[in-house]
Amino acid sequence: MSTLPALPSRRALLRALAAVVATQAPWSQAADDAPWPPAAIDALRRGGVVAAFRHANAPGTFDPPGFRLGDCSTQRNLDEAGRAQSKRLGERFARLGLQPAVVRASPWCRTLDTARLAFGQAQPWAALGSVRAAGTDEAQQLAELRAALAAVGAGRFEVWVSHQFTLTALAGEGLASGAGLLLRTGADSRPQIVARLSAD
Repeated sequence: MSTLPALPSRRALLRALAAVVATQAPWSQAADDAPWPPAAIDALRRGGVVAAFRHANAPGTFDPPGFRLGDCSTQRNLDEAGRAQSKRLGERFARLGLQPAVVRASPWCRTLDTARLAFGQAQPWAALGSVRAAGTDEAQQLAELRAALAAVGAGRFEVWVSHQFTLTALAGEGLASGAGLLLRTGADSRPQIVARLSAD
């Protein structure tokens, strides 16, 4: 009479399962969105915040002398890396099911292009323009931004695309190209950083 082979132990089965899982390409929404803290995603869903981004990669530091806002050929513009970065930003929001109530951008071409490539549309807003531009009243500009931030109610969030100098003046922190800060109005009526949002 033949005997049946012994069944593997529970521990052996678990080890075998772990080995199979380890060989698979890992993907999950949680893993794919790991660079953004869960608290940031939750805050976006609850609303009352602004996701303020520096424009995506645009080689150089300042615009050429004599640049004109209405003429992109006179400005620094996104390169291919910056355009791809912008699209990835929009894809992340879409994958998370996050829809901004409004998308606003500085009137510079690189900020408008970042926003439009990411979200398909953007409202030009002078208050998001570079505070280093000639003739800028920085104090008035920052007051307008703070008032708009305070007006964002619960259940909705906005996306703003601006410049390094403007976001540093507003929130006190510099950003890499394409990176962002999740902001809300603090108890002292000044912008408070809820989270930092990586570019990729």
